[in-house]
Formats: sequence, C-alpha cells, structure tokens
Amino acid sequence: METYRKAGSFKNAGELRAYLSARGIDIGLANEAEHGALSRPVRLFGRNLSNRWAILPMEGWDCTAGGAPSDLTLRRWLNFATSGAKLVCGTEAGAVTHAGRSNPNQLLVSRENLPELKAAVAAMRKAHAERFGTSSDFLVGLQLTHSGRFAHPNKADRLESAVAWANPLLDRKFGAARIVTDGEVGEIAAAYGEAAKVAREAGFDFVDIKHAHGYLAHDFLTAYNRPGPYGGAFENRTRFSREIAGRVKEACPDLPMVMRLSIFDILPFEKGPDGVGRPMSAAVPPPRPFGAAADGLSMDPDLEEPAAFLDMMREFGIDLVCGTIGSPYYCVHIQRPAYYPVCDGYVPPHDPLKSVALHIAASRRLKERRPWVRTVLSGITCLQEYAGCAAEAAVRDGAADFAGLGRMALPYPDYCAAHLAGGRFERRRVCRTFGECTNAPRNGRVSGCYPLDGFYKELEKTRN
Repeated sequence: METYRKAGSFKNAGELRAYLSARGIDIGLANEAEHGALSRPVRLFGRNLSNRWAILPMEGWDCTAGGAPSDLTLRRWLNFATSGAKLVCGTEAGAVTHAGRSNPNQLLVSRENLPELKAAVAAMRKAHAERFGTSSDFLVGLQLTHSGRFAHPNKADRLESAVAWANPLLDRKFGAARIVTDGEVGEIAAAYGEAAKVAREAGFDFVDIKHAHGYLAHDFLTAYNRPGPYGGAFENRTRFSREIAGRVKEACPDLPMVMRLSIFDILPFEKGPDGVGRPMSAAVPPPRPFGAAADGLSMDPDLEEPAAFLDMMREFGIDLVCGTIGSPYYCVHIQRPAYYPVCDGYVPPHDPLKSVALHIAASRRLKERRPWVRTVLSGITCLQEYAGCAAEAAVRDGAADFAGLGRMALPYPDYCAAHLAGGRFERRRVCRTFGECTNAPRNGRVSGCYPLDGFYKELEKTRN
C-alpha cells in the first residue's frame, strides 16, 4: 500500500512544493502570503466582485421534512455569507421534485418553501453587509438538481432510483434501478423551470444546473444504450440538458444560469480485499463515461464531448462552469481527495494530491479548449493550509477564474477571509478530510463538521 505525507505535515509551501515535484504531482503553489490573483476584481452577472473566492454547492441533510431551510440550514448559509467569498456558487443542492431528493431532509425548491427561502437569502445578504460593509458585490446562487440513481426521498435507508439507462456496474453496486420514461423526462425538465421561478422570487442571483456526480442530468450524458430521443447519439444524450436549460430560460429569461459539471468521469471503483479502491470488473465493459479516456480509467481524459456540450449550453447563456470530476458515490478518490476513507468508501489507490492535480488539470484543459468558458476550481480542500496557495496559483496562471471551497467551508468558513488577509490561518479549524461531513449523513445525522465545529458536538449531546 502506497504511503504519503499529509499536506498539513509540511512546515511551509516550499517544503510541500519539493514533495510534489519529487512525486511528479503537478500542482502549482503560490507563496503563503500571496493573494493578488484572488483579490483581482471581476465582473459577473452585472456585478463587480472584489475577489475570486467561491463557496461550492453542497448537499444538506438538515432541512425540514417538507424541504424548507431549517435553523441548522440557515446557520450554514450564514457562515457562507460571512466567509469572505464574493460568489456563493449554488448555496445548496436543491431538488426540483420530491422524488428527486437525495435524502428525506434535502432542500426542496418548491413554492411551498418560498417564504423560508426568501428569508434565508435576505439574511445572507444582511450578514454579508454587516461584516464587509456592503452586499452589492455579493452573488448568491441556488443549485437545482434531481438525484436520479441516488434518490432517497422518503427514507434514508430506502433507495428509490430513477436513471437514464441501465448501467451494469452501477446496477451491481447499488441495485437495479427504474429507467425514467420519455414522458417523465419532459415533466422533470418542466420542474426545473418551475424551481427557477421560485429561486428568482426568493432573491437568488442565479441558478446552477447540476450535471455532475452521476445524478440524473449527468447520467443522461452517458446514455448511449438508451433507445429513443434521449439516448444514443450525442445530440440525443444532450437533449434533456437542452430541455432543462430551455425551460429555465423560458420561465426566467433574466435569470443567469451556471453549471456544476463533472468535466470527466471514470468507471466505478469498489473496495478491494485490502481496503484499497480498485476498478470494478465487468465481463462486458459498459460504455465509457462522459469525458473519460477510451479505456474509461486513464487519467488522460477525452474532453471533446464536454467541450462540444458547453458549446450547446452557451446558446442558453451558460458560460460559467463550476468544475468537478468523478462522483462521490462510485469513484470518491478522484472526486473528493481525502486522507481518510468515508464509511462506505475505500482507501485511495494513490496519493490524494494526485487527484487534486487532476481537478486543476481538468479546469485548465477545458479553458484551453474553450477559452470563453469561465471556471470555478474545486477539489483543493485536501491541501489544507495550502489550499489557498494552489487556488492563488491556478487563478494567477489561468487554470481557473475562481477558486471554490466545499468541505473546508463547514469547519472554517473564514478560510477565504484569512487567505485574503495574508494567509494567517487558525490551524485547529482547517479541514483535515476526516470525512465526518459525509459519514454523519450516511448514518442519519445532520450535515456539519463534527470533529472541528463544537456546535455539532454540543448538538449531538442534546440529541442523545
């Protein structure tokens, strides 16, 4: 089993830089106090933003049974609002239908929940203005999604999957799933339009149309084996996406759209006898995943289709991509680089920092193919204290336009502000990738960082 050092064990960026160079891992690192690129103003959706930090959209488990934001949800959102980031790129993964919820306490973007959503957005703007003097340069979006194969709308332990096509490896890993009909596809696309109306009325500045991590819209992009108008040829596999974007555009012509996109995917992994992740075997390999290399596994992806897909989406005004790779359900080691495996995961088969490098490279290569695309970088939390150094270098060198934080924003939302103030971090709050933000929901607890945020430790005591 490969051994490697954790990013937090290095005394400075220079030491980490030497380690990366010795192992052939291509991650550029700025010096600790450098923040010029991330402090560079940028204009987005008619606003002048004073920095390029972003908070990435995450999936919550702490809304009400009806899908409205709870006090716990609002606490997280207010932390995002006061993080120092000027772009909240999706706030939360919000399901567009009840059947598409990933868990019984996921946010549901419905008209019934409009009052709570409106109040939450207003509270975020107020909190940002109180800390930074104004919210005129602060953008808040809402992610719209349908969980597809990973839907658990009624009970956390009851999977109620709906998929684009029968994937033999994922059917074996998670159980055979019901394939949505062509009629249902149209109804779901219409639900995105209705959800966009709710988002606009609630006061969100834009919506993020999720095409990532094996969820339904992403699943359609690999539906080679599906018959009819939504499968097979590239034109058909992208039809659902175009219908979603069209419905949102028709419902809210003045509401900007962005996209959370798995720039490339790989074939599923499973835990081997030694606990280390390994590719799942198949007598007949399934079609290669969207954006993957020809063998479905090589880390030299083929971005021809992702680039062509973005050309299509540009016609609907989408030119900002919140980039990711892989899926947290079946290839977690590349999607969420971490030193500790989550409860339903596996030990990473290579140094997690190699996966960080893959995120940066995917963003860079996409921009090289389509220079007009603006990208939000993700996957850097595993660098811990040095995430800001990598973010700074990526934006400085043109690999990304914004740098986003996901898991890091749970225990340490002030990371962004600390970086902009010269990189003086509170080490006790820096995410160490223990995985409890994933393990807790997997075991029926609410979203949050239990190891590092004392609030959740106290919450656990009161509920036991």
